[in-house]
Amino acid sequence: MALNLVSPTEIKALSFLDTTRSNHRLRKLSSGIWSKTKRNKDNGTATFGRRVKCSGQASPPASAWPGRAVAESRPKTWEGRKPITVLGSTGSIGTQTLDIIAEHEDKFRVVALAAGSNVTLLADQVKRFKPQLVAIRNESLVDELKEALANVEEKPEIMTGEQGVIEAARHPDAATVVTGIVGCAGLKPTVTAIEAGKDIALANKETMIAGGPFILPLAHKHNIKFLPADSEHFAVFQCIQGLPEGAL
Repeated sequence: MALNLVSPTEIKALSFLDTTRSNHRLRKLSSGIWSKTKRNKDNGTATFGRRVKCSGQASPPASAWPGRAVAESRPKTWEGRKPITVLGSTGSIGTQTLDIIAEHEDKFRVVALAAGSNVTLLADQVKRFKPQLVAIRNESLVDELKEALANVEEKPEIMTGEQGVIEAARHPDAATVVTGIVGCAGLKPTVTAIEAGKDIALANKETMIAGGPFILPLAHKHNIKFLPADSEHFAVFQCIQGLPEGAL
C-alpha cells in the first residue's frame, strides 16, 4: 500500500482502489471509503482485490502556530552588517556558525567570541573575525591567549572565567547570540543574553530542558526571539509547522 499524503491535518477522505482489472465493482464503505470487489460468476461470492492503492484528498493547510511566525512590529535595527556573538566558538556549532559568517561577510560581523580552552583555534578565530571582546573560560590560559595574539594589530578586550562568558553574552553591540556552549554551563549566559534583549540562536538544549519554565516567560518579558540552531531543535521546529494550537 502506497500513501500519498501531505499532512495528517489535511486529509478529508481516503479512497482505496484495486488495481486488478476484470469483473470489479466499486463499493462505498463507511466514512467515505470506497473498495473494489471481484464477483465470482460461478458461486456469486465476492472477494476483495489483492493489490490496493491509497490516496488522500487534501484540504487547505491549517494555520502554523498562529501569532508565532510573524514579523516583529518593532524589529531590532543596526547599521550595516548584523552583529553576532558566538558562545562556544571553538565547538561544532561555533565553528559552523563562523563558517557561515565567513561565507556571508557582507551580511554579518562578529562582535564577541567565547570559548572554553582551545587557545589555538580561538586565536585563529580572533585574527579572522576581529571581535571586540573575547572570553576564555579557563582562566589559566589567558597568558597563552595573549601571547598568541601579540602580533594582532586590532587587539580585542580579553575576559576570563564564567563572568567573561557572561559579558560576551550581553555585549551591547550584539543583535543575536548563538548559544553553542554544551550542557548547563550554557544556561546562565543564555539568561544573561535574554535579559539584555538579544535574540537567541539556540543550540543548547539544556536551556529548554532544565530552564524552560523560567526561560520562556523571560523571553516574552524581554520580547526576544528564539531560532533553533542545532539539528534536534530544528527538527522539532519543522515538525510542528502546520499544526494547530494544542495538536502536540
